[in-house]
Amino acid sequence: MLSNPTSSPEKEQLQQERTELLQQLTDWLETPMLVLGFVWLGLLGVELIWGLSPGLELLGTTIWVIFIIDFLIKFILAPRKWTFLKSNVITLISLLVPALRLFRLARVVRVFRATRAVRGLRLVKVVGSLNRGMRALSNSFGRRGAGYVAALTGVVLFLGAAGMYAFENKVEGGLRSYADALWWTAMLLTSLGSEYWPQTLEGRTLCFLLALYGFAVFGYFTATLASFFMGRDAESPEAELAGAAQLAALHTELRQLRQELQAGQFPAPPAPTQK
Repeated sequence: MLSNPTSSPEKEQLQQERTELLQQLTDWLETPMLVLGFVWLGLLGVELIWGLSPGLELLGTTIWVIFIIDFLIKFILAPRKWTFLKSNVITLISLLVPALRLFRLARVVRVFRATRAVRGLRLVKVVGSLNRGMRALSNSFGRRGAGYVAALTGVVLFLGAAGMYAFENKVEGGLRSYADALWWTAMLLTSLGSEYWPQTLEGRTLCFLLALYGFAVFGYFTATLASFFMGRDAESPEAELAGAAQLAALHTELRQLRQELQAGQFPAPPAPTQK
């Protein structure tokens, strides 16, 4: 029986080397890809609201090609390719969607240019771009603290409003301006809501995703504000919790009693009373 030419230790060493090389490449490309990610988000917002000029469209296509090259290189270097694909499904879909417009694979897109086909592609592009923006902000802030959540909320607000405007600006009684869409999205994220309800399927889908995000982030900000004010109260000598002074006095008395017991200084027993 022939043995495998690549033994298990050699295979593990090869996977380790590829993992280290992938990490080095990711670290080296982190800042350039971060900048391109924010530019991509800005171009998507402009496209959804006003449309792109030929120069901006060329810039967007160039960035998209760079994203594809970056994804392919990381896929080739990934030791576990199936795991890599599963963890980057949304990124992969968002990279494939612009190909329909660039290579005109879709006469469908030309035939149904103002219908659900294009709106569905836009929805995938918006969600994929938000996913890329989330990763870019995570890399820039490092630790996912309040700064990360605040910046991500800003991206979701402005880009989500652009998406809602693109989906709902042509329906009857829809969002007629980006300012209206921005106000509506802000009300949705703060759980206040408004009287308008999306009429397109894509608008309702994006509304549902924005509502989920707003529900999660509202709880995070509430907990953060509560922790902040509780910390301020704990540091203030005038805002002691009820019973804190009594507990401190009792602790002092117990410490003194322990010192007296260790020194052998016992109080004299009370004298017996005469009847």
